[in-house]
Amino acid sequence: MRVLFLFGTRPEAIKLIPVVLAMRADSFFDVKVCVTAQHREMLDQILEVFDVIPDIDLNLMTPNQSLPGLTAKILEKVDQIVKDLKPDVCIIQGDTTTVMAGALACFYNKVFLGHVEAGLRTYNKYSPFPEEINRVLATHLCDIHFAPTEKSKKNLLLENVEESKIIVTGNTVIDTLKITKIRLERKEIFCNNILVNNILNEKQPFILVTSHRRENFGGGIESICNALKKFALKYPFLNIVFPVHLNPNVKVPVYKALSGFSNIYLLDPLDYVSFVALMSECYIVITDSGGVQEEAPTFGKPTLVMRETTERTEAIEAGLSKLVGTDENNIFEALVKLVEDKTAYYQMSNGINPYGDGKATERIVGYFKKLYKG
Repeated sequence: MRVLFLFGTRPEAIKLIPVVLAMRADSFFDVKVCVTAQHREMLDQILEVFDVIPDIDLNLMTPNQSLPGLTAKILEKVDQIVKDLKPDVCIIQGDTTTVMAGALACFYNKVFLGHVEAGLRTYNKYSPFPEEINRVLATHLCDIHFAPTEKSKKNLLLENVEESKIIVTGNTVIDTLKITKIRLERKEIFCNNILVNNILNEKQPFILVTSHRRENFGGGIESICNALKKFALKYPFLNIVFPVHLNPNVKVPVYKALSGFSNIYLLDPLDYVSFVALMSECYIVITDSGGVQEEAPTFGKPTLVMRETTERTEAIEAGLSKLVGTDENNIFEALVKLVEDKTAYYQMSNGINPYGDGKATERIVGYFKKLYKG
């Protein structure tokens, strides 16, 4: 079976790499990997960790690129690649511009399309932006939908996707996380970031922060920074570790607001292994990232979600995460509660991760073998 994997960002790579590795290890599949490099540096980091060398690297990232311009470039380039390779199947993941434009290119060429992590919805087309519409469009272009949870499956059924075309697999991010934990324990890979190792060796409790969402640019980021500043002043014995996204809409306001605090560590974007090491040892996670919302419960970390809506409601319903938005007071008060109220902390840190059992890859690969034989 000729399989083309298409992705462009680090989160996509994290969630597709276990499937790529499994298929490459099986002679049943002829695998080609195409990256758009929508996130150049961060994508390369994760590819290097797992020794995945793309067969095709479009390298489409340019400074301050527009969404229409990026969409057009991806559509045109992927169209040509599909024409040249003639894959039996193309596999995409999630909700990026690469996913939406790549799915459209495959549709134009009548290529069977599989969507990993299908069915996530907020039902607000501007939050997250542009991801909500990207995944809705991808759903209606795809042929098979690998839903991470029963709730995602229900969302797809409500949009009239045939039940026979939906498979609940769990989320592949848990597969990657478990592989990484094992490799760290076996000392096959290491955290080589000196600053991260220094933070971990201090044995001082710390809050781990990530923020990169487009809809939080501007006032949202400023409000997040104000909340963190207030928290740092109130709890000088607690550190805040913030790997800062390279996008100037994030980097400039964060460094302006939070530089100079002795208990706030502003780091460059981290490689995946270093980030996993931090997440495994932190006290609380506060994020607007989708992937981090899924990963943190594996380590038993209470998670505050800095978004107005989230498509990952399973952890919220299980009491493992809480939606706090970007309101300065909401963020600050939620952090204070977790620090001061040990019962609240315990309730959020003890539970089963609702996003998967680490066997999603096995289910996806099994489906395509069965499909081909059929």
